[in-house]
Amino acid sequence: MGRKRNERAGYDSYTRDEFDNPPAGPMGVHRGTRSLAARTMPYFVVLLVAVLLGFLAWALLSGAASSIRLPWASSSSTAASSTTSKSESSSASDTSSSSSSATSTGSASSSASTSPSTSTSSSSTSSEAVNKATSIRVINGTSVSGYAAKQKTVLNNAGYTNVVAANPTGSVPSSSVVWYQNETDKSTAEAVASSLGISTVSQMTSISAPIVAVLLE
Repeated sequence: MGRKRNERAGYDSYTRDEFDNPPAGPMGVHRGTRSLAARTMPYFVVLLVAVLLGFLAWALLSGAASSIRLPWASSSSTAASSTTSKSESSSASDTSSSSSSATSTGSASSSASTSPSTSTSSSSTSSEAVNKATSIRVINGTSVSGYAAKQKTVLNNAGYTNVVAANPTGSVPSSSVVWYQNETDKSTAEAVASSLGISTVSQMTSISAPIVAVLLE
């Protein structure tokens, strides 16, 4: 008893504070009850991460990731698109210019190739109109013996194959002339006149051959 009294006396000699009057009941360090949002937040975060990972895996496997445009990539895409458009425009312009040049060259070539064809066709028509196998009589109306035979040789050398030299049997014109019977013989008559150096060519239906050349001094 004396011991307890001494302890009590010693206890009472100190100044009392809040620790000398502890609350009744058990005491300890513990956390209070958390809210519903705080308790469900970890599950929500896990679910969101799982959804994002699933979407990423789907995008990679399906190829949809290439169509996803990031905000910071828009400016570079616009610049690249502008550059591509300029390149395509320049390419189209060059192509159009080349096409125009090719067309002009083709037209010039076509024109150049057409001209010789036209000339050849005209020359061919002219040569076909001259019939060097037609019957031709060369009449000597001069006083020079053998002059008709000489001019016959000139025509033979020019390619005419049916030429006869003869003397006049009736009246003769006042100057050298080449007569032809039909219009189809006109070109041949003009060619004969050119070979013989005669300037007058006229139609005469009553002559004895398709073409008659009368030679006078």
